Amino acid sequence: MHRLAVTSGEPAGIGPEICLQLANQADFAGDAHPVILADRDLLAERARLSGLSVTLRDYAPDNIKQTSVLDVLHIPLAVPSQPGKLDPANSAYVLALLDRALSGCQSGEFAAMVTAPLHKGVINDARLPRCPHFTGHTEYLAEMTNTPEVVMMLAGRTPRAHADGNLRVALVTTHLPIKDVAAAITAERLTEILSILHRELRTKYGLAHPRILVTGLNPHAGEGGYLGREELDLINPTLEKLRHEGMNLIGALPADTLFTPPILAQGDAVLAMYHDQGLAPLKYATFGHGINITLGLPIIRTSVDHGTALDLAGSGKANPGSLFAATREAARMAAAIAK
Repeated sequence: MHRLAVTSGEPAGIGPEICLQLANQADFAGDAHPVILADRDLLAERARLSGLSVTLRDYAPDNIKQTSVLDVLHIPLAVPSQPGKLDPANSAYVLALLDRALSGCQSGEFAAMVTAPLHKGVINDARLPRCPHFTGHTEYLAEMTNTPEVVMMLAGRTPRAHADGNLRVALVTTHLPIKDVAAAITAERLTEILSILHRELRTKYGLAHPRILVTGLNPHAGEGGYLGREELDLINPTLEKLRHEGMNLIGALPADTLFTPPILAQGDAVLAMYHDQGLAPLKYATFGHGINITLGLPIIRTSVDHGTALDLAGSGKANPGSLFAATREAARMAAAIAK
């Protein structure tokens, strides 16, 4: 049985209540079994507020999955949490969820971790000595596992993607101001990101010869140097070098035409140069069911592609589709690696 550690995220957000809805999802790949990491009383209160009928059971490694029964690995809140009201006092609790899930993945207790949304701002407001500047799940997990480079990839099902219905978009740069993007794209970084992406598509997705579509940085991929020289001087030479090493790379392509059905059908994944270049079209095509995958870690980690939605917390109106998709993907990846 593949146990999946599902962290419930920011207690004031929608994470706890969308996690509750996993109790009635029986169609995960293979024999995957989600375990929710949360304060048990918090989950019980959110179930009451949201009108959800869920039986909460204390997690034990030998528990058998049952419909409408949710296994909870109890981690106590520092202070009671109210829906929609952030409290820095619970920031250490949010990190404790991640730490417990990570240690369980590293020990083999869990096959993967799935993360509900957290709130970066309130964690930084707490000014925790162990984490003075929190930039997100991805960076935190990389630091905690001593992983020098990771790749953020978002994915979702859409008929406008590859024949298998999945649109996958990875990023060369992530949370950077636009003015800093060009300087951050180096031959070394592009090589490292493509190497991780190529390897993970093979090992975790079973693609023996993955085809990767690569965007340019500039409009029209530089228009032959008239709209920028990054493609001519850096991106295309790096792609050519990696092609000689055996990678199937298509590009650099203008981003405005790459995200069209005829071009997307030629690849298994897209590598975009910066955050909004890749994620704006992906979220348009898959919103509500898209997921975030961290590639390059020594563990499997998937996540929702949305935030804490404080205004919906406790209302029972939050859409759990992205969490369901992230959990299914973690289960699929765990099963693929176990083969």
